[in-house]
Amino acid sequence: MSTIEFAPTPVTTRLRITARGRRALAALVAVPLAAALGFAVLSGGSALASRDANAPAGSFETVTVLAGQSLWSIAEDIAPALDPRDVVDDIIRLNALDGATVNAGQRLSIPASYASQG
Repeated sequence: MSTIEFAPTPVTTRLRITARGRRALAALVAVPLAAALGFAVLSGGSALASRDANAPAGSFETVTVLAGQSLWSIAEDIAPALDPRDVVDDIIRLNALDGATVNAGQRLSIPASYASQG
């Protein structure tokens, strides 16, 4: 008589994670994401506003804000055929301004395409 051997059936277990393990896993994922987000916020837009050597030559013109001028009046001067709201928005983003307030003597970069229209 021959004996038949059966392979043992594998024991399956469910992966269970504790509350402490969930917090550790969340922190493990959140820390690099927070660091990347912080880096992006701190360095965002600096290349445009810095006028560094990476900007193509001739892509920007510079204007100096005169006494009594606003971004709106500058936008009307440099691009009279365009909607001033769009031009003001482009100037704000290009110069990384916090708002639409400018001071006399402040130098602003504007796209050369606007400067050629005015």
